[in-house]
Amino acid sequence: MTDATLATSTSKIVNKPQSRFRIKSSTVVITLYLLFLMLPLYWLLNMSLKTNTEILSEFTLFPRNLTFANYATILTDPAWYNGYINSLIYVVMNTVISLAVALPAAYAFSRYRFMGDNHLFFWLLTNRMAPPAVFALPFFQLYSSVGLFDTHIAVALAHCLFNVPLAVWILEGFMRGVPKEIDETAYIDGYSFGRFFVKIFTPLIASGIGVAAFFCFMFSWVELLLSRTLTTVDAKPIAAIMTRTQGAAGIDWGVLAAAGVLTVVPGALVIYFVRNYIAKGFALGRV
Repeated sequence: MTDATLATSTSKIVNKPQSRFRIKSSTVVITLYLLFLMLPLYWLLNMSLKTNTEILSEFTLFPRNLTFANYATILTDPAWYNGYINSLIYVVMNTVISLAVALPAAYAFSRYRFMGDNHLFFWLLTNRMAPPAVFALPFFQLYSSVGLFDTHIAVALAHCLFNVPLAVWILEGFMRGVPKEIDETAYIDGYSFGRFFVKIFTPLIASGIGVAAFFCFMFSWVELLLSRTLTTVDAKPIAAIMTRTQGAAGIDWGVLAAAGVLTVVPGALVIYFVRNYIAKGFALGRV
């Protein structure tokens, strides 16, 4: 055995414990991180399966008297389940409107050059940077004047102010990745713009549409200030109802926890269905 071969085999033997230690340490770090993230969700679920007496009287890792009465209250009381229906209505409306506006706008930014295009693009992003509190009072006054106050479309349009710039920014990045030669070939083949955009171009940016829809949905679902300011009864979302749970007997912690669990479910389902699109978006560097 030569000296070089001996040195190579010796280095492999020495490095094996180090690689094993690295794998074990990274596994421990990831496990602790996941536990840190999952602990609030588990505690929320744990509280939702307890009575108020057990929640306030003792500290338990598991419910001693398992109960689904809190979920029954959510699903049978119109004051609660109407909040979920209202939230889903204006969130879906906002996502559809935002994508319908953002798709042609992003196509124009990605395919054409015109005077002030960069300034206009930057101005769109500045709307997304502003906090919702800045626009709460103007929207309240405007909607009260035109009769849109306490309607689903009012909240959906208000959220478009923030979601449309974000959707344009995301979609424009995906559209830039599609060669312009595809547009020219389609026009030579006799495709109209509408047919080309729907039949050819949209499937090519399906990942971008999924990513944009996800972010629009999640912002509109969790946003509280505008949805609470612009609604009172008919269109009040679940996020606003959860902030008004204190009654004569105090706060109903079990029902509030059950409402929180059911509020997490739609977002989790959306993440599950668009997870592949989000992964592609991060891989392409568009998110």
